[in-house]
Amino acid sequence: MKIAYFDCFSGISGDMVLGALIDSGLDVKTLQGELNKLPVKGFSISASREARHHISGTRFKVKFKESRHHRTFSDIKNLINKSKLSAKVKELSAAIFLNLAKAEAKVHGCRVDNVHFHEVGAVDSIVDIVGTAVGIEQLGIEKLYSSPLPLGSGWVETSHGRMPAPAPATLELLKGVPVAPSSVASELTTPTGAAIIKTLAQDFGDMPRMKIGSIGYGIGDKDFKEIPNMLRLVIGQGSGEKVRANGHSPLLMIETNIDDMNPQIYEYLMARLFKKGAIEVFLIPIQMKKNRPAVLLKALCSENKKGAIMDVIFEETTTIGIRAYEVDRCCLERSMKEVSTSYGKVGVKISERDGKPVNIRPEYEDCKKIAEKKTVPLKQVMDAALEAGYNLKQRR
Repeated sequence: MKIAYFDCFSGISGDMVLGALIDSGLDVKTLQGELNKLPVKGFSISASREARHHISGTRFKVKFKESRHHRTFSDIKNLINKSKLSAKVKELSAAIFLNLAKAEAKVHGCRVDNVHFHEVGAVDSIVDIVGTAVGIEQLGIEKLYSSPLPLGSGWVETSHGRMPAPAPATLELLKGVPVAPSSVASELTTPTGAAIIKTLAQDFGDMPRMKIGSIGYGIGDKDFKEIPNMLRLVIGQGSGEKVRANGHSPLLMIETNIDDMNPQIYEYLMARLFKKGAIEVFLIPIQMKKNRPAVLLKALCSENKKGAIMDVIFEETTTIGIRAYEVDRCCLERSMKEVSTSYGKVGVKISERDGKPVNIRPEYEDCKKIAEKKTVPLKQVMDAALEAGYNLKQRR
């Protein structure tokens, strides 16, 4: 799986994201061609090499003739929906703008559809958000992770006058997101940058385990004395699992006891929990007060999914209380290999510890298809695949 990690040591903004994507291999002509599918005219993009603190990267800029429209969220949704962009790019772009609109609506006390974007309604910000979605698709990034976000301090000029940095919308967007202190007296994380990373990141924290393939640097507009103003993007192959130095990954266990709910609901509940980011969901039969049979519902998730998982449990079940606590999970390294058997080729999952294979498991669906096609017992196919897998292990 191709995963990406945004190392936001100097914050994040829309132009820095696109600079990092281009520096990581996104073709500028392809990006321009995709952006031209938007029903917005009179703009062009450019990418140039610049350096901050002697580190070279890509500076992304947008040039446009159009005046700064005060577009509503509905206007921007229509722009995206009327375009000839791919379904995935439309979905990601709309999701980013929706999160931004929700934050602005909360800050200004209005309905989401009536939110008037000012700075964000400008062509350059639309390009930043849609361009990011294009870059994610073009580079084939399947999961995205981020470091904690430094917010900066000081003041920022907006259409509403001077505002403290970070902007109110930025703080609203970053509820539940780990942030970090910074000595830089400037806005480091912008509303557009916050909306992008809040929407796209699966988790925030240390870099996940991966085999690094490319590293890109997106250069920011300002040049700080304290730190290089740039965003580092690391792309590689991996599961995306975060690990501590001892190989363990920190997760949350969320659980509740339920003794008065229609059991038919559990199937739908579990599906929703997985959709919201639960890693594992399982039910344990228990006995409660007055000897009533009940169910212990347990869901394993990352820290940033805690709120979403709890929301689903409160919405879909009859519980009135939930417990949450941190757990350590230690997982073996896993890889898929294909082995040849007398029945045909079968996938096997090989689990390793410290580089040494310790467990091999044939893929059930592969074995099932072969058993049905060859009309032989399933266990024979699985035994043959297991033997081939262990032979592969011994040759390593």
